[in-house]
Amino acid sequence: MSTRHLDFESCYLAVSACDPRFDGRFYTAVTSTGIYCRPVCPARTPARKNVRFYRHAASAEAAGFRPCRRCRPELSPGAPGWDVRADLVGRALRLIGDGEADDHGVSGLARRLNVTERHLHRLFVAELGTGPLAVARTRRLLLAKQLLTETHLPIADVAFASGFGSVRQFNAAMKESYGFAPGDLRKTTGAVGAVPRPCLAPHGLTLRLHYRGPYDAAALFRYLAARAIPGTESVTWPAGESAESGEIGQDAGGRPTYLRAVPGGWIALVPVADHIRLTVRTADTRQLARIVARCRRLLDLDADPEAITSALGATSLGPLVAERPGLRVPGAFDGFELAVRAVVGQQISVAGARTLLGRIAARAGTAVTAPPGDEVTPVTLLFPTADRLAAADLTGLGLTTRRVGTLRALAEEVAAGRIDLDGAEDVPETVAKLLRLPGIGPWTASYVALRALGDPDAWPGGDLVLKRTMQCLGIPAEHAERWRPWRAYAALHLWNASTGPAAARDI
Repeated sequence: MSTRHLDFESCYLAVSACDPRFDGRFYTAVTSTGIYCRPVCPARTPARKNVRFYRHAASAEAAGFRPCRRCRPELSPGAPGWDVRADLVGRALRLIGDGEADDHGVSGLARRLNVTERHLHRLFVAELGTGPLAVARTRRLLLAKQLLTETHLPIADVAFASGFGSVRQFNAAMKESYGFAPGDLRKTTGAVGAVPRPCLAPHGLTLRLHYRGPYDAAALFRYLAARAIPGTESVTWPAGESAESGEIGQDAGGRPTYLRAVPGGWIALVPVADHIRLTVRTADTRQLARIVARCRRLLDLDADPEAITSALGATSLGPLVAERPGLRVPGAFDGFELAVRAVVGQQISVAGARTLLGRIAARAGTAVTAPPGDEVTPVTLLFPTADRLAAADLTGLGLTTRRVGTLRALAEEVAAGRIDLDGAEDVPETVAKLLRLPGIGPWTASYVALRALGDPDAWPGGDLVLKRTMQCLGIPAEHAERWRPWRAYAALHLWNASTGPAAARDI
């Protein structure tokens, strides 16, 4: 199916089969009911004459359709094609997910992307059938709908957590778009045949983050565990298990937990049967939308494993892909933090880089006070922002003078807004800016593109472990060109296949 145009027959066949591979790729609107659904909706397939297909939920809502209460479009994984294209609309959608339009409006979003508001609107209408303002509004409404359905968070808190400026604005938007008030939805959620509602409770606000299977959570959580920055993040494994153990068990005692400090508290991510359980414990619920978006990027939840497997499986990587079809690229919760990690980890081991990063966090980071009633957690530090790191004294931490100079130059460029590591810039442009900094070479810039910028075709070709693994497997270096546009996933498969001490050098 084309990433730009929806073919009616292909979409209708996917809906008829409730094919999960197409979940998030498009939405099905039914004119006879005024409802739009996910392709996996268990309801009876509507008649062809009553069906319309839309690439984005906002397009369906702009056409006057309301979200289905049965299949719940707010649970769809994100459309996988935008990171591959990495065009202006794709970057804008990433920033909208981060709350940029909520905080600064569409005009601020356009300025961040260095285009006019009019040009941005024209591109959105051409690609999605509706403008960026409608997309941002739909994102807020769908997050609010999930919060109303899955939590006991007070309605006023739901309004602010989902990005609305006031409760009145929230109520008006719900009534206008969905035809009912927030309180009316909450009264009926007990009758919705979806899933049991998680509770708010002392453990925090809990939401489900869905993905397209297969999903190799074990490999990704092991990767994060080995690189967790002390004080800022932590991965804990059940008693008797470790990051080196096998697959994640299905029982509650066999699941790792990723913890991370966020403003006002902490978050926890736990893989379960068919989704990631996100628990947020923070006094600042206004950050919820941004937290959800960044967790999805950290765990690569919007990837398209079918397309990746199909492309790489037919190449010399076929045996590796067949063995781990759900392997994902670990992303980054914060782009600047990941860039600092890449610089610090140059030519040293993973453990050595982790130690130095923990010292940097302790020296320049910000302490987080746990919400009242929380137990002591191992994550109490926010990693330093670019402006804090630029002004920090990094002597005596074990860093070389040259490395300190590189970190300061990087921090100053990011703090001044000349380098954007959160996806607003074109990836090649960001990589070119990084390469102009002293102490940053092709490997470091490629690693930042792979993890922080979400470029699925990033390829750190100079990496020693990649070279050695390819030699051991008899794969010529020129085969990397055959893996486009999924070379980042090819790198993960090769890293995952590597064994011995050399593998520990990959940060």
